[in-house]
Amino acid sequence: MKDHRDQFLKLLQRAIQKDASDIHMKSGSLPYYRIDGRVEPQGSEALQTEDIETILSVLFSDEQRKHFARNGDIDLAFTERGVGRFRVNVFRQRGLVSIVMRRIKSKILNFEQLYLPEGVRRLTEFVRGLVLITGTTGSGKSTTLASIIDAINDTRKCHIVTIEDPIEFVHTDKKAVVNQREINIDTRDFSSALKAMMRQDPDVILIGEMRDFETFQACISASETGHLVFSTLHTSNVMQTIDRIIDLFPSTQHDQVRSQLSLQLKAIMCLRLLPRADGIGRVPACELLFGSPMVRKLIKENRISQIETAIQQGRDDGMLTFNDSLYGLIKSKLITYEEGLNISENSEELNMMLQGIRLNSARGGIMR
Repeated sequence: MKDHRDQFLKLLQRAIQKDASDIHMKSGSLPYYRIDGRVEPQGSEALQTEDIETILSVLFSDEQRKHFARNGDIDLAFTERGVGRFRVNVFRQRGLVSIVMRRIKSKILNFEQLYLPEGVRRLTEFVRGLVLITGTTGSGKSTTLASIIDAINDTRKCHIVTIEDPIEFVHTDKKAVVNQREINIDTRDFSSALKAMMRQDPDVILIGEMRDFETFQACISASETGHLVFSTLHTSNVMQTIDRIIDLFPSTQHDQVRSQLSLQLKAIMCLRLLPRADGIGRVPACELLFGSPMVRKLIKENRISQIETAIQQGRDDGMLTFNDSLYGLIKSKLITYEEGLNISENSEELNMMLQGIRLNSARGGIMR
């Protein structure tokens, strides 16, 4: 048993040495690491059933084992001194157990270190309202939120409360008082935790994920009563984010939800991680929307298809389209020209934006 546990910890340590973001494990298969967005097999020996059982005995408390037996999947956090901290999902597939562990870096990076746009600083300056950080799985939502909360913690005398499943980045008190609550350990669920939070004198509230209409309604209610609320959604762009929120509700409530959202939404930031041009790590491309009068009007009147035009017209106020972000990343040589065109949803527009840079390249300038 001890040998199996030691092998598991060495597996985690090698992942950190290789700067892997995720570790995939299941019986009968080699372990896999996700490195710079690509999943790659590791080692030469497949994991056996007894290896997986040993890993579960390290990961699970008695209560977590019972929860997994009842439900077939579970989220949790795992910390090992001298190794690191991980967000874990355990689930069943084809009758066997699979484990995915996401590495949580102990140091919270600032906006410059994360290559986030300058407009992100505005997200820390709001006093009330709703701010959403969105993107697909592994796009950097949690890392970005941790950086935002840390910046508020550095600069504002306030009370920050987070509700997470599980807690990922651990915040210490600086200028702010920070309380972090974990689902199934500190509270039963998001909805009940949000109801209780109104008696906890919060100024800033972080909801780890907006999962259903009850959570969204609680977020809106909190913002309506003068709190600044941050949360995340698994959506790939601003328009999809707004549509997804509205679709959480019955059609008879859509007008009401659009009205509430138009009043309370302060910003949406959508993230996509792209491989760096130098092959070392990844950088985010960002779409950034602020709740300007024009944006509020478009949401309320259900003219969501015109949101991108509003973003383009709001560039002077810090708004960004994905193409704006890609243009900046290419110009700074953080990503390649080809990568930018490949990921762009409007590659013809981006190509036109880049014409000046390409001419400089032809004359021996910055692009290769």
